Amino acid sequence: MAIITIPKKITNGKELIVVPKKDWERLLKIAKRKIYRMELEKGLKEALEEVKAGKVIGPFSKAEDLIKSLEQR
Repeated sequence: MAIITIPKKITNGKELIVVPKKDWERLLKIAKRKIYRMELEKGLKEALEEVKAGKVIGPFSKAEDLIKSLEQR
């Protein structure tokens, strides 16, 4: 693997890592999956808390039943 030194003038004194594009795309794909999974778990947790708190109505077998329930609220 080739090593490239980037002068600190260019990076404003920050560290810079250079990786092949193929590796970067693979890492990005993994990160996106992890973020999606974390968001999904958060949403499921919130939904279960709402069910426990009784904030959920339904299920309804007909649209008319849904409409009646909404009108009663």
